[in-house]
Amino acid sequence: MMFTGSTINLMKNALDASSLRQEMISSNLSNVNTPGYKAKRVEFEDVLKQTMDGSAMRSTHADHFGVSDLSNIKPQIKEQTGNRINEDGNNVAIDTEMAELSANALYYQALTTQMSNHYSSIRSVLR
Repeated sequence: MMFTGSTINLMKNALDASSLRQEMISSNLSNVNTPGYKAKRVEFEDVLKQTMDGSAMRSTHADHFGVSDLSNIKPQIKEQTGNRINEDGNNVAIDTEMAELSANALYYQALTTQMSNHYSSIRSVLR
C-alpha cells in the first residue's frame, strides 16, 4: 500500500486530532468537580466521513470556507451536549471520559502502527 503526500498529511492530522483529544479528555477529567464546566470533544472522524461521502462543504475558491481535499481536514473542539448535567452545571461523566481515553489510545496506536509500516516499506524500497 503506497501513501501519497496528501495521505501522509491526512494521517498527520489524524494523529494531531488524537493528541488534541487526549488533552481534552485530560482537561475534562481534571475539571470533573468544576461548577459549570462543560465537557469538550474533538471532532475529526465525522468531518472526514462527511467529506469522503460528499456531504461536507467543499471549498471551490481559495477565499471560501470548506475543505478542498482530505489532507486539509483539521480537528475541531466542541462542547459536549446530551450528557446529564449535575446540579452545579457540570456535565463531565467519568465513565464516558475513561471509555474515550481507552478508545483514543487504540486509535493512536493504530495510526502510529500504520505510519511505521509505511516508513518501513519506504526503507525497504530504498535498500
